[in-house]
Amino acid sequence: MGLLSLGTPLPWEQAKSLAHEVRQHGIEQFLHIWRSTKDRQKDRLLWGDEIEYMLISLDHENRRARLSQRGHELLTALQIEENESQKLANQTGAKPNLEALWRPEFGRYMIEGTPGHPYNSTVSELASVEANMKRRREIVSSLMKENEIILSVGSYPQLGSGDFLEPPHKANGQFSQSLFLPDEVINPHPRFRTLAANIRQRRESKVRINMPVFHDLNTPQPFVDPTIPYDRNLFAGDKEAKEGAALPDHIYMDAMGFGMGCCCLQITLQAPNVDQARRLYDQLATVGAVMMSLSASSPIFRGYLADVDCRWNVIAAAVDDRTPEERGERPLTKDRFVINKSRYGTIDTFLGADDGLFKPEYNDLPLVYDHDIYKYLLDKDIDELLAKHIAHLFIRDPLVIFEELLDQDDSISADHFENIQSTNWQNVRFKLPPPNSPIGWRVEFRPLEVQLTDFENAAFSVFTVLLARALLAFPDINLYIPVTKMDINMERAHHRDAVLDERFFFHRSCPADNQNYLAELTANEIINGCADFVGLIPIVQMYLDSISVADTVRRQIDNYILFIRGRANGTLMTAAAWMRNFVRNHPAYKFDSVVSSEINYDLAVALDEIACGRLSAPELLGAGNAA
Repeated sequence: MGLLSLGTPLPWEQAKSLAHEVRQHGIEQFLHIWRSTKDRQKDRLLWGDEIEYMLISLDHENRRARLSQRGHELLTALQIEENESQKLANQTGAKPNLEALWRPEFGRYMIEGTPGHPYNSTVSELASVEANMKRRREIVSSLMKENEIILSVGSYPQLGSGDFLEPPHKANGQFSQSLFLPDEVINPHPRFRTLAANIRQRRESKVRINMPVFHDLNTPQPFVDPTIPYDRNLFAGDKEAKEGAALPDHIYMDAMGFGMGCCCLQITLQAPNVDQARRLYDQLATVGAVMMSLSASSPIFRGYLADVDCRWNVIAAAVDDRTPEERGERPLTKDRFVINKSRYGTIDTFLGADDGLFKPEYNDLPLVYDHDIYKYLLDKDIDELLAKHIAHLFIRDPLVIFEELLDQDDSISADHFENIQSTNWQNVRFKLPPPNSPIGWRVEFRPLEVQLTDFENAAFSVFTVLLARALLAFPDINLYIPVTKMDINMERAHHRDAVLDERFFFHRSCPADNQNYLAELTANEIINGCADFVGLIPIVQMYLDSISVADTVRRQIDNYILFIRGRANGTLMTAAAWMRNFVRNHPAYKFDSVVSSEINYDLAVALDEIACGRLSAPELLGAGNAA
C-alpha cells in the first residue's frame, strides 16, 4: 500500500495548501539520497514478495460467505512477535529472525504477508519460496475461528453487494459516501480513510468505476443495474449515478474500496546498482501486461460476472483523484496540468540504462511533467530521463499529510518524497535506497494478480525473479516497445480470456530492418517463443543453463516453468476462467450475469478447498500440483 506513517492526518482543505511545500522538500530529499547512493555498487540480488489475503466468514447453515472485519484484529496478533523481536533488537543489536512480516491493507478484511527477511541472491533459495508462502497461510489460519477461511483472490465477488460483510453494516459515509460500501470496510489506520475522503474531495465527486458486464444468455440488453438506488437520496453525491456516472452495460462502483479492496501479488527486486535498477525498471515494464493476463483472477465485481478478467482498471478508477480541470472537462484555471490518466496505471516514461538499447522514440507519450522541477533537477546534475521521471511523479499532490511529519530534516528523511512516490501506483516502481540503510536500489513489479494457491504464487514469483536475473545477465536482451503500446497492451490484457485471445505489442528478436522492431504476438508466443521472439521461458532457461543449479532445485523450478508454459498455451486455465466456468455451471445460476449469495458461498468453499489441497484442480494447477 505504500508509506504507512502514524500521526494526525490533515483534512483535504489543509493538506492541499501544503502540497507545494511537501513537493519542495520531497525533491530535496530525493537529491540527498541520490548524492549519497548513486555510486554504490555490488548490492546483492535480494528480493521479496508481498501477498494480500482476504478473511472470509462462512455461514454454513444459511449458505453465506461474508468478508470478516476481523482482519485488523488478526493483524494485531500477527505483529506481536515482530514488535517483541524489534524491541530485543534495539536493546541487544540482535537481528530479528522471523518467518513472516504482516502489514495492514486498505480493507479491514485484508492482511498482507511477506517473508520475514528478503530472499538471498542464490538460485537455491528459490526452492524455499513456496514453503514460506505455505507457512504464512498456516500462521494466519492458526488464529482464525472455525468458520473462517483466508482466500488469495484478486476481487471478492460480492464486495458491495447484498449481505457481504460480517458483522453487517449499511452503506454510509463520512469518508467514502458510497451507495454500496460502508466505511466500516476500511482499515482503521488513519491513512486509509483519509485517502478515501481526500481522493473524493480532490476530484470534486465520488470516483466512477465502470466495468463492462458479461452478457450471458439472459442478461438484459441493455443491462441497467437494478441495485442502484436512483430514487433515493442518502447522500448529497447519490445523484451522480443517475446523472451519468453509472454507464449502461457496465458494473458501477463508486468508492476507493472497490479498487484498493482487491488483492495482488507484488515482487520487489534489489539490483546491484542504480543503472541495473533502471534496466530492470524499463525491461520489466514491457512484460507487465502479458504477465497480468497469465495471472488473471478477477472476473466478478459487486455480484456480477464482468467481461474482464483483471482488477487493474478497477483500481485505476478507484484512486483517480484528478480534478475536472486535470481531466480536461474544464479549462485550466486553478490547476496546473491536464493529466491523461489516473495515478494508478502503466509508466509514462522509460528511465534508460547504460546498455545502449534505449532510443528516444520509445518515450513516445507526450509527457506531462513539472517543468520547474525538471529544470531544477537538471541544474543539480540529474540526467534528463531521471529528471523527467521525477518531475512527472511530482505533478501529483500528496494525498495524505500527517501533521506530526511536516517538519523533517531533508538530509536524513524520505517521508515527503515517499508521500508522492508511494501514491504513484504504476506497473513498475523505481525505489530509492532509504536514508542510512543497507537497502539498495530496487524495482517493484506490480501487475500480477494474486493466485489461489501457494504453488501458483510461488511459480509466478520465481519466474519473475529468474527473468529479472536473466535480464541482468544478458544485457543484449532488448524488450523495449513504445510507451503508448504498453498502454494498449495493458488494456488488452484486461479482456476476458486475454491470455488466449489477445495479441500484445512486443519487441521482435530479429527485426527485418532497424525500423520494424515491433510485432503483435499472443501470450503463448511471448512466453514460449515463436519466429519473431525467442520467448521469455527460453531466456530464463538459457540463464539457468549458464549457472550451477542443484538437480532438486532445477526440478522444482522446471515445474514452475511448466506451469507458466501451460498458462500461456492454454492447457491450464487462469483462476478468472475457472471462476467464471464455476458460476456458469452452478445449478442456481440463471445465465443473467448475477452471482447470487448462494453461488458466492459455494465458490468461496471451492476456492478454499483448492487452496488447501482438498479439491483437485488439474485444469488450473496441472497434474500433481495440489496445494
